[in-house]
Amino acid sequence: MGLLMKIFTWWDGATIGTALFSALKGSKVGEDHMGNVYFQGGKDVHGNPRRWVIYNGANDASRVPAEWHGWLHNTIEGTPESNLPPPRIWEKDYVPNQTGTANAYRPTGSIEKGRHRQMATGDYEAWSPDAS
Repeated sequence: MGLLMKIFTWWDGATIGTALFSALKGSKVGEDHMGNVYFQGGKDVHGNPRRWVIYNGANDASRVPAEWHGWLHNTIEGTPESNLPPPRIWEKDYVPNQTGTANAYRPTGSIEKGRHRQMATGDYEAWSPDAS
């Protein structure tokens, strides 16, 4: 089942075509802390280097850290390790998008939290087109 999944699906890792293209035409540039591998090879229609990522797991663009996102979009020239300043003390660690998981943000009053929202305080006055 694993080989058939690689041939016919794109949402769970690289397809066979992308893996072959990466091996034949691309050169590995680096890897991030989540195991995503970044490649570069050839030129796009504007003459910029063609860059791409092969995800370690599900294809989810939110799994690309900010520094590698900049590299993928040709914002920085070299690899992020060599072109970025050291991280600031106030910067948070990277967390992938949690939407659709048990860790997703669910405010009070949402269906998943039991639909109990705070009562209105009485300071709201509805607009009416007839009021002058």
